[in-house]
Amino acid sequence: MTLNALLRPVSTAIFDWAGTVLDFGCIAPVQAFREAFAEAGVEISEAEARLPMGAAKREHIELILAQEAPQARWQEKYGRPSNQSDVDKLYTAFLRIDEVNCAKYSAMIPGALDVINDLRAKGIAIGSTTGYPRAVMDGLIPLAAAQGYAPDHCTTVSEVKRGRPYPDMVLDNALALGAPSMRSCVVVDDSPTGLTSGRVAGTWAVGIIASGNEVGLSLADWTALSGDEQDARRSAAIAKLNAAGAHYRRSSGWSNLR
Repeated sequence: MTLNALLRPVSTAIFDWAGTVLDFGCIAPVQAFREAFAEAGVEISEAEARLPMGAAKREHIELILAQEAPQARWQEKYGRPSNQSDVDKLYTAFLRIDEVNCAKYSAMIPGALDVINDLRAKGIAIGSTTGYPRAVMDGLIPLAAAQGYAPDHCTTVSEVKRGRPYPDMVLDNALALGAPSMRSCVVVDDSPTGLTSGRVAGTWAVGIIASGNEVGLSLADWTALSGDEQDARRSAAIAKLNAAGAHYRRSSGWSNLR
């Protein structure tokens, strides 16, 4: 199935932000989580930081601490299990650090804006969802707008009762943009939880591979890989997005996603 075939009945395209339209490799939040934990005296690996990606960021911290190894390190450091007060402090640190990181890693992913502009030219409304809270997006939205990206609507986890994998943010976009049906919407995301939220809402689901969290490399690191290494990374990511229900996957980037 081609993307053009998917888009024939589509009125609304709903995009994730980091790893999908900007911040190739989803670097900003990963570094912010690691730095927030490091400030608390507990090191976490990049893989541990990436595992819950797509969740609301406070919940993301809880899910990091729910992993066996990070929780063991926390208890070794503090002599007790983590609690909600710890999560609150880590979240406050994350927001402070990520405000700086988002400015540093706000570049649009090559080809994304061209595709979005093509969709607009076809009369398709552009929505967006994000695991970032509104406080972070208030800084990031103007940075994207300065590069030419201004979606018609943006729903953050601050505006809904439940974040991903629940469908609330997708449904909010569909209502705000007047979609005639959920089947007329397509969700474009790089995370399994983002695609699941679209499937649960009843939309088409398109997975972005090379720039996303499941590959987890900066543009420079990705392009430095050999073809075989890229194929191996893509295959692992595709398997995860397939399991989340992706109807279509764009494995090499945005250049042909029209």
